[in-house]
Amino acid sequence: MSSLPKIATVIGSGTMGPGIAATLARAGVVVRLYDISDQAIENAQASYAMVNGVLENVGTPKSDGGSVSFGTDLGDAVAGTELIIEAIPERLELKQALFAQLEDGLIGENVIIASNTSGIPISTMARGMKAPGRLIGMHWSNPPHLIPMIEVIPGEETDPSHVDRLVDIVKAFDYVPVVEKETPGFVENRVLYAILRECLDLLEKGIVTPEGLDACVKWGIGYKLSVIGPTRLLDMAGLDIYKAVSSYLNADLADRKDTPAMIEEKIAAGTLGFKTGSGMYEYDGPEAIAAKRKEIVTGLVAARKTLSSIPNV
Repeated sequence: MSSLPKIATVIGSGTMGPGIAATLARAGVVVRLYDISDQAIENAQASYAMVNGVLENVGTPKSDGGSVSFGTDLGDAVAGTELIIEAIPERLELKQALFAQLEDGLIGENVIIASNTSGIPISTMARGMKAPGRLIGMHWSNPPHLIPMIEVIPGEETDPSHVDRLVDIVKAFDYVPVVEKETPGFVENRVLYAILRECLDLLEKGIVTPEGLDACVKWGIGYKLSVIGPTRLLDMAGLDIYKAVSSYLNADLADRKDTPAMIEEKIAAGTLGFKTGSGMYEYDGPEAIAAKRKEIVTGLVAARKTLSSIPNV
């Protein structure tokens, strides 16, 4: 008997929604993707078509019975659903309002609400819910259809049976579930932002160029860590070596608590990255940005195929 739900609902069709929906649908789940406007749904349909093409390229198996429908009626979207994945904007008041609406007669007692929040505490979001035990964190990594790891984060009142159920669901569509205790930002983003903090500090001090930094991290760190996890890397290098280096290096690493000035200045200037045409790098118009996005997706597809063939190290 499959651990997958027969029907799942994805609420929020922005950056993550179409990829999440496509991943579940290919596993054989009937998915309903909901958003509040026709324009959002139109955009989601276009994104979904693109995502499906990527999944074909990756070679993701396609099970019978899966489908995705799109709509703006919340009642229709959640009727008979077994799992709701919330992927709306990262604003606590919006999420709590949605949960209140869902619990006001739209869903049954045993429906799990899994939030794709990037770091809002699950226990905080659950305050005021009629059944806080049904809420759990389900943090997909972006792009969700290409990165096969999901953080599973129970809150203080999350029903343990829902944790087990969500872990089984994630395994059933061949992703890796990582169960964590609550901590701000969860594990993936904490590690990522620690790296980014040091990277930005090095850039601000003029120690390296953006191009040099990216090359150093891609090949000196990313290449290794894509195959060897950090704790395994400690064993490989030797704990005595880690102690020797960390004893002098840790004290010199960036430990700032604010956002670096170079980022604040770029935001004030309206240079936000791909979405505005420039950021840490300059991009020569929309076509150049589209080409760069395609390069990234192509690289992720190739990396996933390779990494999937390597046993866990």
